[in-house]
Amino acid sequence: MSNCLFCKIAAGEIPSSKVFEDDQCLAFFDIDPQAPTHFLVIPKEHIGSVAEVNADNAGLVAHIFQVIAQETKRLGLDSYRVVSNIGEQAGQSVPHLHFHVLAGRDMTWPPG
Repeated sequence: MSNCLFCKIAAGEIPSSKVFEDDQCLAFFDIDPQAPTHFLVIPKEHIGSVAEVNADNAGLVAHIFQVIAQETKRLGLDSYRVVSNIGEQAGQSVPHLHFHVLAGRDMTWPPG
């Protein structure tokens, strides 16, 4: 999608502080971190949100969760939260599927 911020980051048109990259996804540190460790993992393919996950792209989402497990281990994180906001009311500000990985502080419940 030509005007999507995360598509531009995935394409290398906008710089990011990369945590991980392969041909399917990109992980990068959040520019406005909400925890001592806060990175995002996005698919390179444009998917609007979790609401658009289907049988055709579910394997990509599974791969993203494998990357989250791999990179949190590499970063030495044994406790963390994974969040995906779906829709504006839930706080989704970029309409491209992404997972926030937050760690390094106590996470309250309920969130929000």
